[in-house]
Amino acid sequence: MPSLAPSLRRIAAATALACSALVISGCASAPTPADYAQQQPAMDFRGYFTGPVKAHGLFTDRSGRVVKRFTVDLVGKWSGNTGVLEEDFAYSDGTRQRRIWKLVDLGGGRFEGRADDIVGVALGEQAGNALRFRYTMQVPVDGRVFEFQFDDWMYRVDDRIVLNRAAMSKFGVHLGDVTLSFSKP
Repeated sequence: MPSLAPSLRRIAAATALACSALVISGCASAPTPADYAQQQPAMDFRGYFTGPVKAHGLFTDRSGRVVKRFTVDLVGKWSGNTGVLEEDFAYSDGTRQRRIWKLVDLGGGRFEGRADDIVGVALGEQAGNALRFRYTMQVPVDGRVFEFQFDDWMYRVDDRIVLNRAAMSKFGVHLGDVTLSFSKP
């Protein structure tokens, strides 16, 4: 039995170290748009999403498996501080979807958006080359509609390209990601 005690101490020490690492990593702050304030080229949400834009994307489940691929044709129009962004989706399974965003520029890099499948209001904030929108969306799955939370990040790469990654969750559990590449003609 005496030889078991050092082994148990090592196991207890390793467990304590692992728990400490989890607690410390859990305390790390999540990124905010302000973290990208100095990054260029600047994200100009209104300017970039005015006129036609094309996107190619995919949805991956939480294991990283590609579940669905899609393309999107977008057209944005602004008048004063309000805008409309029309999105026409074509999915790899042959289905189609249309979403029309009604957007408001609140000033100071803040935006809000509404659409028929958005629960409440989508809240957006841009700084530097980044834009973050957070919202709850009603998503049809196998004949039923579920509400999922989206943490949606866009990054301006150059005059033509914006990359987008949206993490999807329910009850705080990560379910998958939507990845898109937007391009202007």
